[in-house]
Amino acid sequence: MTDNGAPHIEVREVTLGYGEYVVQRGVDFAVNKSDIFVVMGGNGCGKTTLMRALVGLQAPLAGEVRFGGEDFWGAAEEERQQLKRRMGILFQGGALWSSLTLAENVALPLHEYTALSAAQVEEIVAFKLALVGLAGFDDFYPSELSGGMKKRAGLARAMALDPDILVIDEPSSGLDPLTARRLDELIVELRDSLGTTVVVVTHDLASILAIGDNSVYLDADTHTMIPTGHPQDALKNGDPKVRHFLTRGNST
Repeated sequence: MTDNGAPHIEVREVTLGYGEYVVQRGVDFAVNKSDIFVVMGGNGCGKTTLMRALVGLQAPLAGEVRFGGEDFWGAAEEERQQLKRRMGILFQGGALWSSLTLAENVALPLHEYTALSAAQVEEIVAFKLALVGLAGFDDFYPSELSGGMKKRAGLARAMALDPDILVIDEPSSGLDPLTARRLDELIVELRDSLGTTVVVVTHDLASILAIGDNSVYLDADTHTMIPTGHPQDALKNGDPKVRHFLTRGNST
């Protein structure tokens, strides 16, 4: 991705939906490099559909998604694949292969997209696992891990190719509050140390207020977004609907 002064990510007048059914219309925001940008909203608001449009799983019905000024969905397939390789994705459940060890899971994208030697892959895998606090767990299988450890292992795999952008779906889902907080801290540490731009899709109040630099709220009632800025500012002075959402916490 080129660094030409443009926002790292731009979503321009995007309409999301399935066939005739529109989930969101007029979604329009920019994410600056090294931001932790939060997409928030209750169930059924279109958060996951937007995430799918960002990571290349579902084309929007209208509008543009741009990375470093490049039109993602308007690009040729080969160019789009190149852009996707600069992006790491942490799905809600971690999405680890149960039949593979942690080391083998993290190594998958390295084997698929690079020509590195086995020794080089092993070195990178060990480093990525250490980065998320899982040094020494290389030979463990996902079934042998706690929920928080699975999320961290998924994060290590998402970071395997040193992505410019990291997209995280519901990082705290299924975790106890303490484990969720530690994962939030890890996300911030990775951003600070690696300069990665992070997009977090979540409805979790604690995560939103703890790590977000900027945010948007997707409203399920009107099928439109509300720009919300820094979550802490939105909590105090934002749109009444957003303030209500942020004070309800996880009861949405």
